[in-house]
Amino acid sequence: MTGRSAGDGRSDGVRPLRSRLGTVRFRTTVAAVFVVAIALLAGGAALVVAMSHILTDEARTAASLRAADVAAALGAGAGPAQLAVGDAEELVIQVVDAGGAVVASSPNVRGRPVIARLRPGRSTTVDLALDDHPFVAVAAAADTGAGRLTVIVARTLDTVDESTAAVTRLLAVGLPLLLLVVATTTWKVVGRALAPVESIRKEVDGISAAELHRRVPEPAGTDEVGRLAGTMNRMLDRLQGAQERQRRFISDASHELRSPVATIRQHAEVALAHPARTEVGDLAGTVLAEGLRLQSLVDDLLLLARADEHTLQLRRRPVDLDDLVLDEARRLRSHASLGVDTSAVSAGRVEADIASLRRVLRNLVDNAARHARTRVAFSLAEHDGHVVLDVDDDGPGIPAAERGRVLERFVRLDDARARDDGGRGLGLSIVSELVAAHGGTVSVAESPLGGARIRVSLAGLADRDG
Repeated sequence: MTGRSAGDGRSDGVRPLRSRLGTVRFRTTVAAVFVVAIALLAGGAALVVAMSHILTDEARTAASLRAADVAAALGAGAGPAQLAVGDAEELVIQVVDAGGAVVASSPNVRGRPVIARLRPGRSTTVDLALDDHPFVAVAAAADTGAGRLTVIVARTLDTVDESTAAVTRLLAVGLPLLLLVVATTTWKVVGRALAPVESIRKEVDGISAAELHRRVPEPAGTDEVGRLAGTMNRMLDRLQGAQERQRRFISDASHELRSPVATIRQHAEVALAHPARTEVGDLAGTVLAEGLRLQSLVDDLLLLARADEHTLQLRRRPVDLDDLVLDEARRLRSHASLGVDTSAVSAGRVEADIASLRRVLRNLVDNAARHARTRVAFSLAEHDGHVVLDVDDDGPGIPAAERGRVLERFVRLDDARARDDGGRGLGLSIVSELVAAHGGTVSVAESPLGGARIRVSLAGLADRDG
């Protein structure tokens, strides 16, 4: 038990460390330090190499000049005394004949063999026992009365080594300090930049389904974090609106479902309590009517749910919309004592799901017939590549302020267009959803007949083919 507790303690200590090491702030700081370190190391190495080459070239040039001076002196007849050097540890001079033998040298290498076998104009680096540092040797030709001689001058590279070592030590101390400054600056800057993100995270983490009214803080400015906060708040607006619509939808649907269920239950309870006074035919008729009403309501709710989930299955094919309009007009004439005007119906062809269009027309006709006093009129025409259908009635009309609401679900107005014969407030919302699924639009306006006009606009078939 003790060992397991100790292990759990270590795990609890490791988790916050791993969490901190996995943050954007930490990864950004590490990446910045890594990139700057690579750049500084490359730059520092290039600096040291370049400085070494420059100082070596300077030493080689100095040796070459001295070799040229010695060669000129020998050519003018000067003797070995001219080969004296000021610093026995920095400069070496040898004169070599054509056979490679040393004929004269500076005191610091007297008696030694030739330090380097070079042709005039060439140079090389040699190690001599005179100093801990290498020497750069340069050869020059001297024409004398005794024949052609080669002057070799070697100059120490101690200045090169000491200078490069000093710069290397300076870089070894300065680069870590500079990287520390970069890490500290990056950590603070990124932390300050991400502080609003952490505030947004904490606020979103505390928002539950019951608190969708809360919003995340929006920092000043229009940078990425500000746009993120704005996007989050707009998303919360949509979620809150969707939740409110869902609650209202569930409440309205429950209310509508309660009515037929209550009717069926009431008649069943009466039949059980008074079987002798209950007619089976009457009971069956009531149950059947309410069952059909219940089935129709459930079908409507399922259709709206599919529309919300964007899973409506539409089998599109060319459809003569005018034929469907005339079919619905004939149906209306057969069972309603209303004047039905189809004189303004002309040809209109669309690509759509015929079953969905029939349902759209059925709902439009039922809505118009429910509220019309004496007359319903249809018109169908093509305008600018769209097929436009108008359904007019001479009923009480819809106030301008309510025309957008009637396309919503379970919306009934409080005036003469309220439900009085079975309307559930879903007909026009289903029309709106089905038309939208076809890429069309639905609008409500005042009818020339005095009532309401419901207009449906769909893309014509020719426009789709184009």
